[in-house]
Amino acid sequence: MKMPADLIREEIFKCGAISFARFMEIALYCPESGYYERNQDNVGRAGDFITSVSTGRLFGELLAFQFSAWLQELAIGDWRLAIVEAGAHDGKLAADILDWLGKNRAGLFAKIEYIILEPSPVRRQWQREKLSGFTNVAWYENFEALKLKTPNSKLHGVLFGNELLDAFPIRRLGWDAKAKNWFEHGVTIAGEKFAWCKIPNPQSAIHNPQLKAVLPDGYVIESSPAAENWWRDAAGALSHGKLVAIDYGFTAEEQFSPARTNGTLRAYFRHQAADDVLANPGGQDLTAHVNFSAIQKTGEAAGLKTETYCTQPQFLTRILGEAVKENLFAQLDPKQIRQFQTLTHPDHLGHAFRVLVQSR
Repeated sequence: MKMPADLIREEIFKCGAISFARFMEIALYCPESGYYERNQDNVGRAGDFITSVSTGRLFGELLAFQFSAWLQELAIGDWRLAIVEAGAHDGKLAADILDWLGKNRAGLFAKIEYIILEPSPVRRQWQREKLSGFTNVAWYENFEALKLKTPNSKLHGVLFGNELLDAFPIRRLGWDAKAKNWFEHGVTIAGEKFAWCKIPNPQSAIHNPQLKAVLPDGYVIESSPAAENWWRDAAGALSHGKLVAIDYGFTAEEQFSPARTNGTLRAYFRHQAADDVLANPGGQDLTAHVNFSAIQKTGEAAGLKTETYCTQPQFLTRILGEAVKENLFAQLDPKQIRQFQTLTHPDHLGHAFRVLVQSR
């Protein structure tokens, strides 16, 4: 089994410098040896980072309550209702959602199918083991596979990704103040290590004369055409319902900040931000903030209507308020209170997480 570093070296020796997007793709998703392929336990206190899911069941239960309200609005005629999760990792969030629906929305639970979009055979196996107690779960590699296997079906329901978009490969663009032009950060080999290099004339850049006059030399931003393409495909697959992204990110305006001259690309290992994102490919997580303005525009161009763009604390607090009105979650126990605080407090997961909800 070849490791990501070996494959990256081979590609550079063969083709020359590669884009960082290609480096990230191999490091994270290389079959069998990529970071997300061989690290089932990389989430949580014992892993490299925590997520909303790893804080406990409350996150999934609140989502289940909200999803059920949306699905009940769509329960028209003989429409086939579905919850579609992309990027389900080990299946824990799916289990939390399905378990709550089965216990609290039994009638709806009997009518829905839970679909997981997962291209990785390794991760599909993790998910099957976690969800072995549920009979209404189906797996597809991607939207194309879903369409091929169910050509006459229309997707009515909720399609969502939790911490999905930040894991798509990103392009890293730098500003050359002298040349008044953008370049792309590529990856090459220097001695025994991977190193940054410049790739001229990126396919896309920021065309803003006011910014060009004030940006410092070397200012870095990231873009993710792969994430935008996925959102476009998701919008095209949704006939009626909601398309939801929960992730850390910002708007296009917030992307430019004097405090963020080196972009948002980070590597994480054992809950610490690693200094060198090019070191140890496959052995550390790589991630960057989502440009929600670009994602929102992509969905609207595909015919979706933007219903909500807010912080995770605002989103979850609103859900909890509606649930309390129905005497659900009215009395959170101490464990649930701690979970909610972690999900919403600005010193924890409430700081940078945003929620985008679009509908058709």
